[in-house]
Amino acid sequence: MAFEIELMLAIDTAHRAADLARQHQERGVNPERKSDSSPVTIADRECELLIASALENAFPLDGVLGEEGAAKDSRSGRRWIIDPIDGTRDFIRGTPLWCVLIALEAAGEVQLGVAHVPGLGITSWAVRGGGAYRDGSPLRVSAVSDPQQAFVSLNGLDRLVAGPLWNHLGGFAARSWGVRSLGGTPDALLLAEGALDAWIEPKVAPWDLAAVQVIIEEAGGVFGNFEGSRGIYAGSAWAATPGLAPVLRALLVS
Repeated sequence: MAFEIELMLAIDTAHRAADLARQHQERGVNPERKSDSSPVTIADRECELLIASALENAFPLDGVLGEEGAAKDSRSGRRWIIDPIDGTRDFIRGTPLWCVLIALEAAGEVQLGVAHVPGLGITSWAVRGGGAYRDGSPLRVSAVSDPQQAFVSLNGLDRLVAGPLWNHLGGFAARSWGVRSLGGTPDALLLAEGALDAWIEPKVAPWDLAAVQVIIEEAGGVFGNFEGSRGIYAGSAWAATPGLAPVLRALLVS
């Protein structure tokens, strides 16, 4: 399998970072506020350092991009994209929905992604062209194509309700079978395993998206952004089953 060594390292490193985060959590964490008003803790920074160091030691020519500032130019054409604790608010409050995200980008395309959710005891991963898996079992999106039968995830509800898209999305959500908002990655993983059918993120960063993009696409889902491409750098994202993708594209793409 392509990228087998990289994948095994990413999975192992994600678990080690989660163990370190839990140690901090057990001792208690004092959050700080970043310039964008989002919270950050010493656990975020130390876990990113652990991940970046492990990846750099194994692949010294690769670049790095991390949420907490890890940055290294690539000399190989590859770059690791890291979110050491995705869902810091969940981490601080003790909900089980935070996770560790590690992805590898090469030639402008995410080639592998790992999402480890320690509080739920699950690890999902994918390699481009090799399928998506949760703890070794294949992942597949649902076959739902009727919006009235769709289980929909709307994240960033405060932004959505206040924004111009809500007039369209509110009606879509009201007509759907049900709406959930667990917070980013957990919803994306539920989509990949067929438990949700559509997922919408109005404001999101590349380190939030890199790992889940390849997992969703390898599970048969359609991934896009509000600008009309499938890139991870547009600041927004949506994903859906193939049958619902035209509906979301019509609602969201300007």
